[in-house]
Amino acid sequence: MKTKIKQYRKKLNMTQEELASIVKATRQTIISLESGRYNPSLELAWKITKALKRKNIQEVFSLS
Repeated sequence: MKTKIKQYRKKLNMTQEELASIVKATRQTIISLESGRYNPSLELAWKITKALKRKNIQEVFSLS
C-alpha cells in the first residue's frame, strides 16, 4: 500500500512522534506506514486521515 502520510505530515509541520501521539500509535508504526512496510487497520487509516486534515482516506492511502 502506498501512502502520502509523509507529504501531508510535512505540510502540517508535524513530526512522526506528534502524529503517533494523536492517533494513539507508536512512532515505529508511523515509520513503517510511511515506508510502505505496514498496512493499517481501517480504524488507524481513518484516524491518520483526520489527523492530517484530509477528508477522504483515498487522499492518503492507495493500493496502487
